[in-house]
Amino acid sequence: MNPESMLKGRMAETLFEELMRQSGNIVYRFGYEAIVQNLTQLEEKFDRYSEVGERIRAIPDFIVIDRKGKPEFVEVKFRWKPDNELHADSIKILEHVAKYWNAKVVFINCWEQPYFRICEPPYFNSNKKIVARPLLEEKEWKIDKRLYDEYEELVHKYLTPTLIPSRNKN
Repeated sequence: MNPESMLKGRMAETLFEELMRQSGNIVYRFGYEAIVQNLTQLEEKFDRYSEVGERIRAIPDFIVIDRKGKPEFVEVKFRWKPDNELHADSIKILEHVAKYWNAKVVFINCWEQPYFRICEPPYFNSNKKIVARPLLEEKEWKIDKRLYDEYEELVHKYLTPTLIPSRNKN
């Protein structure tokens, strides 16, 4: 994974996290990255390809608790474009997220609005294409349209520019 993609992924997670918080939800970072540091001490004993290892690697990024107190596991994925097709490894990861955690997945893209889209297990139709809807349609999280529009602007401002080829410096 290249550093730019990793940075964009972290930015997308942060944008989602803050949008949820400002919408009145409680958000906890969960995720594989949050616990990996603890597992490195057990690296020799930890088999990442065992069932427990697969379950740990599929831990969703967040727990979002809505205003009524209902918790949801949420995985956030940044994609350059809102493609409905994924690579085989991405499909496998999402299948594990669904199997072990039954998490919602929020895709954030910077190519086409709406930039924030959500899908629920099983995530795919029979042709292995993602079935996603605009995040604003997620009624339990009560996202204000004006606030949402501010976050769409942030996606445009901070995630889109890297799609423009760099200029030749003469």
